[in-house]
Amino acid sequence: MSAPERIPPRSLTTAELLADGELTVRGRIRDASNAALYCTISADGHQARCIYKPVAGERPLWDFPDGTLAQREVAAYEVSAATGWGLVPPTVLREGPYGEGMCQLWIEGQPDAELLALVDGEEPEDGWKAVGLADLGDGRTALLVHADDERLRRLAVLDAVINNADRKGSHLLPTGDGRLYGIDHGVTFHRETKLRTLLWGWAGEPLTAEAVEVLKGLEGALEEGAELAVRLAGLITEAELAATRARVTALLASGKHPEPTGEWPAIPWPPV
Repeated sequence: MSAPERIPPRSLTTAELLADGELTVRGRIRDASNAALYCTISADGHQARCIYKPVAGERPLWDFPDGTLAQREVAAYEVSAATGWGLVPPTVLREGPYGEGMCQLWIEGQPDAELLALVDGEEPEDGWKAVGLADLGDGRTALLVHADDERLRRLAVLDAVINNADRKGSHLLPTGDGRLYGIDHGVTFHRETKLRTLLWGWAGEPLTAEAVEVLKGLEGALEEGAELAVRLAGLITEAELAATRARVTALLASGKHPEPTGEWPAIPWPPV
């Protein structure tokens, strides 16, 4: 008798694996402000590591409706995917062991990558952009700088579009293969301007030609009835979607990176 034919595992996209795979909780990320669970996910012979943030573990915020942070994380991924820059790891909304939540591919960052620094002096060296002076205590200050890196510049544009209120240093994940990811996008897409970021180094400078083309593409993708707009409508409110369209239009009209308004703290706390 011949051996039974071995059926190869079905090919899955990362999104399909995240959405349909079996989610197994392995531990909790203790320093996260909301419940964040480290998991493995498997299906049809495929396995990956991921992070699962159940809606039930979200802490109430005065300026964001309860139970919406997971949806905003998914919305940020959708916009990132539409840019073609791939700055946010694949993220889906799904049921898990503790109810509905967001599930995002785990990214192993490169801890020794130099993207942020505190330096002496009032001007950054070549290859760095100034953010502002940081209080070190005991009357000491240092200049906070970030790398003049095209990956960070793209992320600064994405953050302006999604109105990211919490772009900290710990939310930047450079990888060994040269890519850069941004994570933790729960406080995004607010109707009011709430941009808080460590990536102010290009504030007021002209957008790159690449960024302008990407924003033009987003403008079309956000039109009523367009595929991206329909997906976002299931994740954020109609008013927030309208505000997102307005931010893209404003960026194209100005042709520049946004600057702090002075009406809202410009840098998140803690900054890293």
